[in-house]
Formats: sequence, structure tokens, C-alpha cells
Amino acid sequence: MKKEFNFFQRNGLTLVLMLLFALSLCGQIVTGLTEYNNDLADYGYPPANLSQYLGTGHFIETTFENWESEFLQMATYVLLTIWLRQRGSSESKDLEKKEEVDREPDPRRPGAPWPVKQDGFILRLYKSSLSIAFGLLFIVSFILHANGSLHHYNAEQAMKGKAGIDMGSYLAKSRFWFESFQNWQSEFVSVAAIVVLSIFLRQQGSPESKPVDASMQETGSG
Repeated sequence: MKKEFNFFQRNGLTLVLMLLFALSLCGQIVTGLTEYNNDLADYGYPPANLSQYLGTGHFIETTFENWESEFLQMATYVLLTIWLRQRGSSESKDLEKKEEVDREPDPRRPGAPWPVKQDGFILRLYKSSLSIAFGLLFIVSFILHANGSLHHYNAEQAMKGKAGIDMGSYLAKSRFWFESFQNWQSEFVSVAAIVVLSIFLRQQGSPESKPVDASMQETGSG
């Protein structure tokens, strides 16, 4: 008899991650509002309330510069792991044999998604839909980060009695790219860390780890 699972058991990982996301975002908003109001006070401006703060470049910039780097990391990692290997890592495919993820989709397979049962463009699109989704999320986050950062920069300029600038001029400055690169480098080094550390270290029960008794040379978590 097939075992029944409740809603939390079926979706626990997503629910806990989204709860942690919500708590972290609330923490960011509360502390960000405090920092923003401290900056306003330094220039003799009255404090902003919560609704005002959520529309500021300060909030938009700090939120999406982090989202941007996360989605870049995931898009890059999904694509690189198609072709590149790391012997002994649970994050890598086998160096020699093909794996399940390499097989051609079979529309006769039980439970095959609707796009697999189609042909032509729909199937080709679905075969790359994960990297496309992450790529689009990166682009949207990049644009929102750039706009938020520009608005925050111009707000600072206004408080100093200086004129604002347009997007083209802002992108030519180092400030925006410094914000981006400091996040991008942290994402890439964290991925490199799990790729390399999973060669030698284990976490029993985690699909991100090889079995505890697997050899150092064994690649993959299966």
C-alpha cells in the first residue's frame, strides 16, 4: 500500500526555505529602514515611514543586487555542469558514462510532462527551460538593481545639493559594478567550495553529498 504524505511532508523543503526568506527579508527591511533614516538625519531630513522606504532606491538596490547574483550563480552552474566535470565531487556528472539527465526525453514515459509529449519548438524550449528561467530572473534582477542603485545615487546627490545623472552615465561609473562584482565573486567561490569540499567531506542524508562510505574518486551523489 502506497504511503500517504501530508502537505508539509511533500513540500517541507520549499516551505522552510520560504519561511527563512520571509524572516530574512523582514530583518532586512527593519534594519534597512533604520539605516536609511540615519542617513536622512545626517542631512537634516525627516525620517521615512515603512511604505515610503519600500519605494526608495535604497531598498530596491540592496534587495535586487543580491537576487541578481544568486540567479547568475544558478544559471551559470546549471549550464557549466552540462559540459564540465570534477572528479570525486557529488556536484559533477561522471567523467565517462552518460547519466539519466543526458537521456533523450521519451513521451511514452509514465508521468512525462506535457511539453515532452509535444515536438518541435515546445520540446526544445522545455529541454532548456531551467537555465532560461534562471537567465531571465537574472536579467530582471539586474535591471531592477540598476534602477534602484541609480535612484539611490541620485537621492544622495540631491541631499548633497548636486544634480542627478541618467542611466547611461551611471553605468559608466564604478559604483554599480562594484556592487555587482562584490556579490558575483561570493556566489562563484561558494559554488566552487561545495564542488571541491564534497570530494572529501560528507553529510549523511543530504542529496548534496555522496554516501558516507563512497571513495574520494567516486563522482556523483547516487
